[in-house]
Amino acid sequence: MKKITDLLTRIYGDAFNKGHLLTLQNNIERCRREISRARKPGWDENDVVLIAYADQFSHPDEVRLKTFERVWARWLNTHFSHLHLLPFYPWSSDDGFSVIDYHRVDPVAGDWADISRLNKSTRLMFDYVCNHISARSDWFTGYLACDARFDNFFIDVDPAIDLSAVTRPRALPLLSPFTDAKGRQRHLWTTFSDDQIDLNYENPQVLLAMVDVLLHYLREGAEYVRLDAVGYMWKTPGTRCIHLEKTHLLVKLFRAIVDHVAPGTLIITETNVPHQDNISYLGNGHDEAHMVYQFTLPPLVLHAIHTGTVETLCDWAQTLQPVSSHTTWFNFLASHDGIGLNPLRGILPEEDILALVEALQQQGALVNWKNNPDGSRSPYEINVTYMDALSARDSSNKQRLERFIMAHALLLSFPGVPAIYIQSVLGARNDYDGVQRLGYNRAINRRKYAEKEITAMLGSSDTLNYQVYQQLTRLIALRRANPAFHPDSAFTIEAVGASVIAITRKANNGETVIALFNLGETPHYLELPPGNYYELITATTLITPEVIIKPWQVMWLRQQ
Repeated sequence: MKKITDLLTRIYGDAFNKGHLLTLQNNIERCRREISRARKPGWDENDVVLIAYADQFSHPDEVRLKTFERVWARWLNTHFSHLHLLPFYPWSSDDGFSVIDYHRVDPVAGDWADISRLNKSTRLMFDYVCNHISARSDWFTGYLACDARFDNFFIDVDPAIDLSAVTRPRALPLLSPFTDAKGRQRHLWTTFSDDQIDLNYENPQVLLAMVDVLLHYLREGAEYVRLDAVGYMWKTPGTRCIHLEKTHLLVKLFRAIVDHVAPGTLIITETNVPHQDNISYLGNGHDEAHMVYQFTLPPLVLHAIHTGTVETLCDWAQTLQPVSSHTTWFNFLASHDGIGLNPLRGILPEEDILALVEALQQQGALVNWKNNPDGSRSPYEINVTYMDALSARDSSNKQRLERFIMAHALLLSFPGVPAIYIQSVLGARNDYDGVQRLGYNRAINRRKYAEKEITAMLGSSDTLNYQVYQQLTRLIALRRANPAFHPDSAFTIEAVGASVIAITRKANNGETVIALFNLGETPHYLELPPGNYYELITATTLITPEVIIKPWQVMWLRQQ
């Protein structure tokens, strides 16, 4: 507990009094006694995460998690070690990220017993939506009702204060007006929308309430905890109000708590920002996040495939040195959000970013924008399925499949733990009907499915969905069976031609895999180092050191 109390002193000083500390200590120790299931320490090549919504699949007259359990057992369980269930709590907007009640399961999805049953067949990752809460939550309605329990739970700011330096992720007002029960107008801090009210962590009662949420998730079996929008937690007017020192101290505090209560639980920070800011959440390698989302990977892979040039991707990837043996990357290509562009800034010239955005828009992608401190606007994210991001509208299914599998083979070859979004596993296309029906761009990649649709999509060899599922899950199985793909194994990457990448992974036991990728339209010839090679994907032995890698081909060569 000493690490925890030291961090509390650094964050709050005397404001966190003896009563606060006693409450916190009692809650932590009670939770520690109640948890009996051991967590897996660290990570290995077997770890591959599926990202999906709890209400992803439906069947008439059945809660969604029961349907999910059947779909999981039939199509997904053997391929993934972990399941990231996106926020499954009652919510009012943003497909779950505006949480009404942190402690309940959305009745549409089911209840905690359904979560527990699913937890018996896999290891779970929960979202900890720690920056904000729904305007329809009891906390916020209590605040507006002038309930003393919720005094200072939110951040009331004089609109005359200069907040121009604050980093804005959305093109929406930073302050939103509300009127309380006494007729007073409150201008409250709303980083993301007027339905997502930022919590005031300067108030120790807010910290106690949110630690109680974290402890509840540990009790319910969370082994990975995703800290959503974590970079914005602490606000100091006159600053950028992102990545502040006390934000980092709060992450360290959450880490210290999970290390004490449920050792082996992993903290993963979600910060869709430039690379150097992102990796700052790894701290010194022992005291902050265990993993950070690798936000630079999705747009750089997309850029490399669109341009057919691999230099920028390789140059960036060569900088991926681990902070310590106790941290790693959380790698992904697609998620419930769009493809973030901020991580490209500082790596690609702005004109190249804008050219990529324009090219994707011409092929049907949508774009979300953000406001800059100088009053200008910039593209913030591209909204598109990764399948449609990689290919033109008039591409054949063969071309789509080649590019899609190429991208995911790259993902699976990188150091770190890979996570794959359910829409990618299903080979989903842009859902324009969803955008029209729901009224926001991110719906393009958030389609929900009836169980019978999944059976039709994956049960027929004639569909692109089936081909994606078969080839992608086979790649996953190969990765999980080869120690060279351990998240911590040695990694080198180089461009061996304008459009060709060679990645070498070497395990501690000496097992080596050379992964080759041709992102161009012409074959490439190269000579391998001396030795015998077995190509994992085609299950063939090479009889010559000279390799011809065809356009859009992937080769995983294991040295014998």
